[in-house]
Amino acid sequence: MSELEVYKRQGFGGSIEIVGKIGLLIVDFVNGFADPNAFGGGNIPPAIDRTRTLLAHARARGWKISYTRIVFAEDGADANIFSLKVPSLLKLTESNPQSAIVAELAPAPGEYVVRKTVPSAFGGTALAAWLSSHGIQSLVVAGCVTSGCVRASVLDAMQLGFRPFIVSDCVGDRAIGPHEANLFDMAQKCGEVLSLDDLLARLPN
Repeated sequence: MSELEVYKRQGFGGSIEIVGKIGLLIVDFVNGFADPNAFGGGNIPPAIDRTRTLLAHARARGWKISYTRIVFAEDGADANIFSLKVPSLLKLTESNPQSAIVAELAPAPGEYVVRKTVPSAFGGTALAAWLSSHGIQSLVVAGCVTSGCVRASVLDAMQLGFRPFIVSDCVGDRAIGPHEANLFDMAQKCGEVLSLDDLLARLPN
């Protein structure tokens, strides 16, 4: 029996349908994570490139669009357990260009940029309230890294009552093994994993 068959036999992997208003969340596609000499590597660059198409569709359809950046205080006053595990994250300050969203996905006026110091886009931020205030029910997710901040954000989105749709070719990780394992696990437990082409085909007219 394959691993997937085990999950199916136990009742995992139910389908989630797109309902209501749709929002787009782009997680941590910043210069530092696009740079393999900093925090990047793996399949992050092609995921960024693919997200350009997703972002264009989202804007054309009038979706509410949000982004996240990891931003620590210049003096490290808000250092936390996350930065104990990854001390180099403390370099990602407001003044460091590595913390800036990549130019090809630069936010437009009215798009919401969330600054965070933990993996989840929802941890200690106003994102959930912002999405709710705009009536968002279905949340399309792109970004990096799949096994870290994307996974944490998707799990919290599900727990907060948003329907997560993880676009498999618009998320990336510095290592392919964790990327694939976390896509599999999210698909079984907390979101719908689908390619950009499949997402666009499923969108209501």
